[in-house]
Amino acid sequence: MDKEDEPRSLKEIFADADSKRLSLEQAHDTTSDSYTETVSAAVKGYQDCLRLINTFSIFSPNETLEDISTSDLPYLLINFHLAELTQKLPSASPQERKRTLSSARDSYERYLHLLDSYELLPQTYKKLLEQYTESPSTFSTVSTSDPAARRNSKMANYKAEKELRVRLSFLRSQPEYANFDNPDTATANTGADEEAVRDVHLAHLNYSSHMTFQSLEGLNRELDVLALAPEPLLPSLVSSGGGGLSNESEDDPRRRERERANEAARLDMPLRRLQSTLGGPLLTKQGKPLQPFTLVNDRQELTKGVFRPGHNLPTMSIDEYLEEERRRGGIIEGGGEASWARPEPDEDDIDKADAETLKARAWDEYVEANPKGSGNTLNRG
Repeated sequence: MDKEDEPRSLKEIFADADSKRLSLEQAHDTTSDSYTETVSAAVKGYQDCLRLINTFSIFSPNETLEDISTSDLPYLLINFHLAELTQKLPSASPQERKRTLSSARDSYERYLHLLDSYELLPQTYKKLLEQYTESPSTFSTVSTSDPAARRNSKMANYKAEKELRVRLSFLRSQPEYANFDNPDTATANTGADEEAVRDVHLAHLNYSSHMTFQSLEGLNRELDVLALAPEPLLPSLVSSGGGGLSNESEDDPRRRERERANEAARLDMPLRRLQSTLGGPLLTKQGKPLQPFTLVNDRQELTKGVFRPGHNLPTMSIDEYLEEERRRGGIIEGGGEASWARPEPDEDDIDKADAETLKARAWDEYVEANPKGSGNTLNRG
């Protein structure tokens, strides 16, 4: 049997999956095919590890922490790593993303319950696990209606995360930890202290527990957003005669909701798409309807007016407006300096001169007959 055909050990599969997971932390393009392939390969590696762990019964509910060997402690993190990697898998739709998040949630829960069975959860995290168990979908580490208290809780979570990360980094930098996990080196276990190594693994478990509760809260927030996404359109239940049958019960509210969504989408379709969907022309050559349909405004046309300015834009210039008003007689010309201009009298026009004389004489007679103030008799005693 070739060496490549020999079954790999649990340690080899775990090391390979860990290597792929760590390489993802240095990746810059998270949308590339190679990134997705690495994520999938790491997920499969950790899943293979879980199958071998169950086969060999490495962890047992009858054991305690002291019964777990130091080299087996990293295997407690498999479900945590699997949950983190699962969230990095691409999704083609909101519904597929929901299934992905549900799978990640299951892995987080298995990780927490495994640690709880070995009494590896601090009292603070035990209380959080109880809160999560009571209401997984509304779980929050900073659930409070007071914005100031919520901000302080977030800052406390970040501070705890930073302290755990610093402690883990410090323990890993100690010489007592060096070479313990690499027995193939010439200096294997030289200066390595098993107790120091156990402290590193336990610190990693504590840090991962903290991050698990943060991730579970993040899952709930993302699921809240995905719940607002519309349901996917199903194939139309409308036949060529305008009716159709469904395998679901008639009183199913979800089926009726999907039918309404499909009907709304169908009515918004352009005419050509609508004809192809219904399977034939809508009208005969004489204009007689062949199928039931509704005339509505195209929603795409309506959306074009969303980003228009809130005011009416001008349709003509000022000069054009004044010219139009002048044409309609809306402008009174004269006044000002023009009102003082008097045409020169024509001395040869006797009739006009007599008319002006008669007009002036009539005005003088009126003024003599109606002296100033003669009409105001109301306030006289």
